[in-house]
Amino acid sequence: MKDARFDTRAVHAGDAPDPHTGALDPPVVLASAYAFDDAADAAAQFEGTRPGHIYTRWRNPTVRAFEQKVAALEGAEDCVALASGMAAVHAALLATLSAGDHVVAAESLYAETGRLLRGTLARFGVVTTFVDATDPAAIEAALRDETRVVYLETPANPTLAITDVAEVARRCGGRTIIVDSTFATPYHQTLLDRGAHLVVHSATKGLCGHGDAVGGVVVGDAERVRRVREEGVRTAGGALSPLNAMLLARGVRTLSVRMERASRSAAELARRLQGDPRVARVHYPGLTDHPGHAIAADQMRNGFGALLAFEVEGGRAAGARCYDAVELVSRAVSLGDVRTLMTHAASTTHASWTAEQRATAGIADGLMRLSVGIEDVEDLWADLDRALSSASSG
Repeated sequence: MKDARFDTRAVHAGDAPDPHTGALDPPVVLASAYAFDDAADAAAQFEGTRPGHIYTRWRNPTVRAFEQKVAALEGAEDCVALASGMAAVHAALLATLSAGDHVVAAESLYAETGRLLRGTLARFGVVTTFVDATDPAAIEAALRDETRVVYLETPANPTLAITDVAEVARRCGGRTIIVDSTFATPYHQTLLDRGAHLVVHSATKGLCGHGDAVGGVVVGDAERVRRVREEGVRTAGGALSPLNAMLLARGVRTLSVRMERASRSAAELARRLQGDPRVARVHYPGLTDHPGHAIAADQMRNGFGALLAFEVEGGRAAGARCYDAVELVSRAVSLGDVRTLMTHAASTTHASWTAEQRATAGIADGLMRLSVGIEDVEDLWADLDRALSSASSG
């Protein structure tokens, strides 16, 4: 598959006809344990000198097929799948950090990742400095001798801020760069070739695409991924269920066609919202006046993604009215679904942050995050138009 183009890899990588039945889809293997041939075989598998599965918390054939598919799309040596996106983030950080280490992280990122850095890891002696990651010089200035990890999201959640990963890598002197690329998916960007060492996805989102399975992945070189697997799957037990692995792999097969449609619609909606007097500001890297547009145009491909955010004129109260008025658009967290989903960040995904933390990250009280699905764009616009009228009417 390494010589095949992206769309072909999305369909075929990791899959092969089952040798026993000829089934084109990998079987869903629900076994918890696997038989050994003899004592020597068991010992060799535990030593790692002979391939095998041993126990599904460690490795499962259905999960492994999904991992190989994602690794092929990312151009990675290996991939480990975990029970959720946050399990993936947690494992990537724990596999890399020790007490006393320092992290430089983006100010604008998923709220639970921020809580992990500010709370759980801080309790164990890991210090994090949050900076404006759109400015690589600010990241470089925050580095210390004990800095072990630079943690980024691009595009960032929920502000769609863009970070120049190659420039950050150039300035960071070999520190481990971990990037959450969930918003883009591998269809729009692959960042290992830009200098990232580990790339994280909430596979629940665009990779799955149908809102029916939860999972996470970490991709990178084989040794780093091995450490993440040991930390997150074998030791912490964050194993992905085989049924979810099957659903996620099925979703990846249609990744290209879904993202092509959704990102085209997102670009059109962003354009219309930008010219609407009921909207104070639109965040979408495909807009030429977006601060990160030039970087995104170089770093991303096939468009600029299916996520956008917009700030309703009138602040939080107007945002709530807009949120309440949508009918076709679903009021829900998550993203990357075939359905269009909208959330009010200040009262949902980032409600656990203080008002000061949200303001520092550029999350306005009236900011609405829109994950565009594959519905007809005219129907989506009619729904947003009605909701904005409701918001502006008071």
